[in-house]
Amino acid sequence: MSKPISGKSATGEGSSSVGGGSMDEQSLTRQLSPHIDSHSSSQTSSQTSSQIKPIGPAPVHLWDPPFCGDMDLRITKDGSWVHEGVAIKRMQLVKLFASILKLEADGCFYLVNPVEKVRIQVDDCPFLIHTLEVEGRGEQQMLHFTTNTDERFCADADHALTVEVEGEMSSEVDNQQPHPIVHVRSGLNGLLSRNVFYQLVELAVASKQRGPDCIGVWSAGQFFELGRV
Repeated sequence: MSKPISGKSATGEGSSSVGGGSMDEQSLTRQLSPHIDSHSSSQTSSQTSSQIKPIGPAPVHLWDPPFCGDMDLRITKDGSWVHEGVAIKRMQLVKLFASILKLEADGCFYLVNPVEKVRIQVDDCPFLIHTLEVEGRGEQQMLHFTTNTDERFCADADHALTVEVEGEMSSEVDNQQPHPIVHVRSGLNGLLSRNVFYQLVELAVASKQRGPDCIGVWSAGQFFELGRV
C-alpha cells in the first residue's frame, strides 16, 4: 500500500495553513515543481513565492517517474485546491501545481515532476471555465475560454465542447441537469461555470445537419451540440 504524504516541512515540523505562507507551502513547491529555483530553507515564504515563474504547462507526457504516494490534496468542483482541509489561497501556487497535473491511464490524477509523482483527488473537472469571449459570427465564430488558472484557448477540434446530462428522470421526478465540459489539454477537462453556459445557450443555433431539434454553437468551424429541444 502506498504511504500518504503528510505535507510536513523538510525540517520535520508540523504543517500549518497552506494559504498563509507556511513552511508546508514551501515544502510543497520544492518537492513537486521542477520550475522553481532551489533556495535554502531559511528563506521566507514570500521570497519563495517570488521565484514561481509564470510559465505554461510542463511536458508531463514525457515524464514517467515512480509513484511516491497519495497527497491530501483535492480539487473541488468549483476549482479550489484544498490541502489537508485548507484552501490554497496563493494563485501562483495553484497555477504551478496545475502546470504539472497529469491524468494517467488508470483514470487518476497526479502531480508529476521528472523524479516523482503523487496522486491527488479531483471531485469533478480539474479546471473551472469562468470566462467566455466571442469573436466573429456564424460558422466562422470563435469561442475563447479562460480557466480559473488563466489558461486561454479556443473551442475547436482539439478542445471539444460536450454537454453531458447528470441526474435521474422518471415519471415522477426530473432532476436532470446539464454538465457542460470542454477539453483543456492532455485529457484534462474544464467545467463551464453557470454564467458561461448561459452565454453559450444565448448563442445557440439549430443544426441543419442534425435536425431542427438539435441546438449548439459554432467555433473554429466545428459545431458543438448543447442539447435537443
